[in-house]
Amino acid sequence: MRVVISGASGLIGTALTKSLRADDHEVIALVRRSPQGPFESEWDPAGGVIDQDVVQSADAVVNFAGASIGAKRLTNSHKRLVKQSRVDSTDLIARAYAPRTDGVLLSGSAMGFYGARGTEELSERSAPGDTFLSDIVLAWEAAAEPAVEAGVRTVFIRSGLVLAPHGGFAARLLPLVKRGILGGLGSANPWHAWITLHDEVRALRYLIDSDHAGPANIIAPSPVRDQDLMDALSAAVGKKAGLVVPAWMLEIAIGPAIDDLLSSQKATPGVLTRLGFTWDHATIDEAATWVMTEAGLAPPSM
Repeated sequence: MRVVISGASGLIGTALTKSLRADDHEVIALVRRSPQGPFESEWDPAGGVIDQDVVQSADAVVNFAGASIGAKRLTNSHKRLVKQSRVDSTDLIARAYAPRTDGVLLSGSAMGFYGARGTEELSERSAPGDTFLSDIVLAWEAAAEPAVEAGVRTVFIRSGLVLAPHGGFAARLLPLVKRGILGGLGSANPWHAWITLHDEVRALRYLIDSDHAGPANIIAPSPVRDQDLMDALSAAVGKKAGLVVPAWMLEIAIGPAIDDLLSSQKATPGVLTRLGFTWDHATIDEAATWVMTEAGLAPPSM
């Protein structure tokens, strides 16, 4: 299989690329610089530049492109960049791939679609929220319409909180958990829809091979309260959970990305369940043990 990936150097893109290549699939990464070999192709989403022959040669295209939400303070200009970068890249890829009607497009999305929903039980059929992140995700998904209209099987990958041993959420919070000084994010004890990086990659590959089109919540089957997440991570590293850190302190330490972590989303993976996907880390205790072991933080006895 030949797969074209945008955002291949990010947390999920890197892991997916490694997994596919380990099984002898060909992966072409879209890059915003001169290619450094035959497995890279240069593109410029803002300028509308892409090699259509490369994109249309793919059996599957996976789009993770977009400016990081948590990289800078969320000024009005950065908000526009976060949104427009996703719209531009997705629209360009969708138009380039539209003639390949026998292929599949996995288009980037996020649980931010639902906004902050408290204890409401969410599924792929739930309505969108009304937050800044919801607005971004709605526009992000809509930008894939050229591929949908052309008949390309398009999957909107609404990823949840990705638990990984390195990078992303882990890079910011695991050091605090390791020292036993973090016991919660804010005081509201929100629900988290989560998945391990390991199962995220497996789910993406499962969806490529499936017949599903439309949104899919890429999350584990057991959402957890924030306190339960922190307790599980702390236990996996042999510590007791520390203190609940106020939201304002978290924003200083972590940045605007904390808004997403503080949004309560009690969601379930209806599509993955219906398709028969099975998780290697279905519970938060299994996930926490895997994360800390892979990060080299688990006690030797584990």
